[in-house]
Amino acid sequence: MKAANKGAKAPAEPLEGRASTKGNSRDQSTYRTQGRDDVSQAVERIRQAATRKPQEKLTALLHHITTDALRCAFFDLEKTASAGVDGMVWNVYADGLEERLLDLHGRVHSGAYRALPSRRVEIPKPDGGTRPLGIAALEDKIVQKAVVDVILTPIYEPEFLGFSYGFRPGRGAHDALDALAFGIERRKVNWIVDADIRAFFDRLSRDQLLRFLEHRIGDNRVLRLITKWLNAGVMDGTEWKDDLQGTPQGAVVSPILANVYLHYVLDLWFQKKWRTRRATGDTIIVRYCDDFVVGCQHKAGADQFLDDLRERMSQFALELHPDKTRLIEFGRFAMANRQARGARRPETFDFLGFTHYCKTKRNGKFGLGRKPIAKRVTRTLKRLKERLRARMHADVHETAQWLGKVVNGWLNYYAVPTSSRTLDGFVWRLEWIWLMTLRRRSQKTAATMAVVRRLTARYWPPVRIRHPWPVQRFVVNHPR
Repeated sequence: MKAANKGAKAPAEPLEGRASTKGNSRDQSTYRTQGRDDVSQAVERIRQAATRKPQEKLTALLHHITTDALRCAFFDLEKTASAGVDGMVWNVYADGLEERLLDLHGRVHSGAYRALPSRRVEIPKPDGGTRPLGIAALEDKIVQKAVVDVILTPIYEPEFLGFSYGFRPGRGAHDALDALAFGIERRKVNWIVDADIRAFFDRLSRDQLLRFLEHRIGDNRVLRLITKWLNAGVMDGTEWKDDLQGTPQGAVVSPILANVYLHYVLDLWFQKKWRTRRATGDTIIVRYCDDFVVGCQHKAGADQFLDDLRERMSQFALELHPDKTRLIEFGRFAMANRQARGARRPETFDFLGFTHYCKTKRNGKFGLGRKPIAKRVTRTLKRLKERLRARMHADVHETAQWLGKVVNGWLNYYAVPTSSRTLDGFVWRLEWIWLMTLRRRSQKTAATMAVVRRLTARYWPPVRIRHPWPVQRFVVNHPR
């Protein structure tokens, strides 16, 4: 070390490695994993305390939000995500990252941190409307991600009930679909309550949410952080708005806050009160964030549940959508019962992108059928048609590779048993749309379906079922 630097404390790693993410891949990999072990240990300590003391408040939590926790949160963010009102993007913030994180850490712990309003964007919905999303500023995303991963998840994950899915570690959409299929096929379910909460993220009560959080969180600094995010409002163009209720859908912290809210409003009420005191016969419930389906054995029980559910929701500033909430006859005996009455086939219902319908297996027994929702198929093809028009004159091999990735992603989610016909139709329609686009390039084009098929055979994955039967996978994942 040079004489000018005598007495100075040597950094844990080269300064250029700490101040920037640039450099060779080995330096970046080391920098990305720096401090993750300490963060994991902090998460485990909080999880053990939450499990050991399920009825007590946990205090002294904010000190676990260290610069290591903020760094891990930063590298876990989506690098190509849109910027918030601050205009800051991931790559720009990464330049001089360590100094930025040290400053952010100091502001969080001193109380000088201020949450910026989310940027409002509208995305189209299947019914023709739009859904408002809030894009948070980058520093807000970092702090929210750290609080969610280090504090909120280890506290509430042991508390959430087994039928709660969505935005939880290791509990994705297909796990929820498997649980629903198992309940319909193996339990005495004859009636389905297909429920929809109207504008849940916009209407939940912030005061009630904070009271729910206070059941387990005794660190007022963490509660103040969450309050800042809830009250930050949104920027709609150049106008700041705050309805004094709800949480921006799309924020990093919103999914777990939604799960906490519905854990107290719906899950515990259903499990400990309604199912044990009011239900008659078998009942099942599967919830994925704010979407849930309830199955009942008797129609009287299903009617009673709907009435009680509406009353329960109204107590917490929520409302069931009158047009999207339905009670339908569905299950093992629905087809036979309706046939005996001279009624038509059982109605269908949609859940997590799939239309669920009753079918008869080859052995004559009841079977649950699932296929992609028709409106989603049409909407996806419409968007792909617009994208293909935009890249009409691009190299056909590059376009074929891009479409192959799209088809692969589609199959990864939708290629479940009983959906083969819909998947084949999706691929055929996409081939035809591409062919029509190629023919618009020139009046003298030689594009034919045979040419398109040669390209798809080379670059597109084959259409085959990628998921096992839901009951089989559910039994494997839940051996008890």
